[in-house]
Amino acid sequence: MSKFFIKQFVLLILIGVAVASSAFAQNKQALQEKKKKLQQEINYTNKLLKETESTKKSSLNQLRQLNKKISSRESLIATMEQEIVLLNDSIIYQVRRVDSLETDLKLLKEEYAEMIRNAYKNRSSYNKLMFLFAADNFNQAFKRLKYFQQYAQYRQSQAEKITFQQKEIDAQIVILEAIKKSNEGLLKAKLNERNVLANEKDKKQSVVSSLKGKEKELKKDLQQKQNAAKKISQAIAKIIEEEIRKAREAAAKAGKAKEGFPMTPEARELSNSFAANKGKLPWPVGEGVITGQYGEHPHPTLNGVKVQNNGIDISTKKSNIGRSVFEGTVSRVIIIPGEGKVVMVRHGEYFSVYFYFQEVFVAAGDKVDTKQDLGVLIAEEGEASSNMHLEIWKVTNKLNPESWIYRK
Repeated sequence: MSKFFIKQFVLLILIGVAVASSAFAQNKQALQEKKKKLQQEINYTNKLLKETESTKKSSLNQLRQLNKKISSRESLIATMEQEIVLLNDSIIYQVRRVDSLETDLKLLKEEYAEMIRNAYKNRSSYNKLMFLFAADNFNQAFKRLKYFQQYAQYRQSQAEKITFQQKEIDAQIVILEAIKKSNEGLLKAKLNERNVLANEKDKKQSVVSSLKGKEKELKKDLQQKQNAAKKISQAIAKIIEEEIRKAREAAAKAGKAKEGFPMTPEARELSNSFAANKGKLPWPVGEGVITGQYGEHPHPTLNGVKVQNNGIDISTKKSNIGRSVFEGTVSRVIIIPGEGKVVMVRHGEYFSVYFYFQEVFVAAGDKVDTKQDLGVLIAEEGEASSNMHLEIWKVTNKLNPESWIYRK
């Protein structure tokens, strides 16, 4: 009876280990995908920084790129730590699996040994024949003969099980050693990433110190940027109000309700399609990293100064092409002195707004497709990279573009 319960216990452990192994495989794959994406971000930021450093000039753009790289590196280390925890758990599960298999093997060997002992006691062929001829009738003799055959088959089956179980244990030990080796490699990689991170933080501090001596210049530049952003925001709001006014006039002529933002069936379908693609919209540039996030944030070098960002900023290669994140109609091309050109695209009741073009390929009223080129980004003097600023509005409400574009 005790052997039966031991078998059931071993079976439960093996089932639990199998479920845990499946979960481990899925979690490991997710973490490895995340690591891959973070490494791609770091590699691209490194490429931008290498070009920026060639200008021999410390700039806010360089600092933002450094901040992005440090943030990505910290996320990479955190992901590695999660993977190390996962591997340690997997080692524990694998040890339990080997222990369970060995316990099961021990039981099989004990059962087999018991059969061999019994077979040895009753090894005489004469005894077997007497057992057959002592049957009361032919049916009983046939059943006794079948018993001998089945017993022999069972012995053979037990011997095969023992061989298979031993091979399974050997295979699981190989897997266990591989996991341990992987864990050791990951620990070394994590230590290396921490050393690289420390160097990057030193470099950041050097850039911050350099920019501290340009405080007046930075404040003046910030004031210009804020004034320009305010003008653009006012211009966008005015354009949207004009769109609403025209839509209401058209609705009134058609004898339809003119409250809110009236839309044609086609515009409504486009609006719903845009909303349905939240989190899946393509980036407004073919490649880049987010170096400025939505919302209010402290200025990277000016103490006590906060900066309001109505969208996101993406660092990309110099003079890169900006593109539409979704199909729609160009509402307006706005020109802001000193800040280049801004393209505003309508998608039903949603608007995507693209900043910092030196040259644009579209005009108001043009229909654009998803990923269609809109223009060439400004290449600022002394900078080795360009910036794309993206905003998304739902009527007059500003939304966080980072939650709308595809997360790389």
